[in-house]
Formats: sequence, C-alpha cells, structure tokens
Amino acid sequence: MTNPRKPLRLNIGFLITSSIGVSRDFPFEKDHLDAGEDLTLDNFGGLAKISRTPQGLLVQCEFHGETGLECVRCLRPYNQPLAWEFTELYAFDRRSMTESELLVPENGHIDLQPLVREYAILELPILPLCREDCKGLCPECGQDLNEKDCGHRPEGDSPFSILKDLLDKE
Repeated sequence: MTNPRKPLRLNIGFLITSSIGVSRDFPFEKDHLDAGEDLTLDNFGGLAKISRTPQGLLVQCEFHGETGLECVRCLRPYNQPLAWEFTELYAFDRRSMTESELLVPENGHIDLQPLVREYAILELPILPLCREDCKGLCPECGQDLNEKDCGHRPEGDSPFSILKDLLDKE
C-alpha cells in the first residue's frame, strides 16, 4: 500500500539486497495526482519496472495522464493528454552515478514524484491548442471564431500587403 500523501514513493529495500537481475513491476492508477506546485494530472497511470544491476537500481517507467491547459488561440481551457517514459539509474555509490546524480536512499524508499513531474513537463506543448483547426479570437471584437463568424475581416494585416500595392501601381 502506498502512502496517500506520497503516492509515488516505493519501498525498494528488498531489491537492494537481491541478486543481480531481479526486478519488480510497480503499477500505478490514480484518478488525480498532484505532481508538484504547478502540475496536476488526471487519469494518471503507468508502470515502473525496477531492476537490480551491479551499479544500482535501474528504474524504467511508462506513464500517461491528462492535464488542464489553456488554448493559445481561443483561450479556452481543455484537457491535454500526455504520455511519457524514462529510464534512470539510482546508483549504489558516487562512482556509478549518471548525469542525474541519483543515489539509492539509505531508508530504502524511492520517490518517483520529482522524475514524473520533470518528464511530464517536458511533454507539455509549447503552444497548446485545444484542436488543430482552432480559429482563435477575432482581433477586432474578441468573438470566439469557433462559435460563430463575427464578419470582421483583417485589412492590411498581411506582411505581403505592401507587395500587392506595388503590383497595383504598375
């Protein structure tokens, strides 16, 4: 049973003393996961496979979930599905550490929450769109163009409108 306040904290003490090659799967399913001060995930799930190696514990994870974002075109909130995976090594000593600088904790518990948060944030789109064909807002009146066309047409907003004027002069 996991701690409800730390749902991604795993007791891996038994793997530290296991023989090389032993692994264990840890499945996760949560309706809602608070993954840090600026990220919440709904319909969160996945699997963490932890294997004993000569250097430490190899953690291989695959996760999925949804987070609420705001569309950059129409400013509506929507749920963005995310899926990510990562592999990290929790080393037994500093000589075996990787770039992540993760060490097996002395208490025999690994909290995957910081890694889950970090890798989930990497999957967030830079320009979130509620859908690919989102028309956005009218720059004149602010009408959501996905709901109805307000009739405003931008005039001269194109950077190429100057070229059109040159053609008209000839």
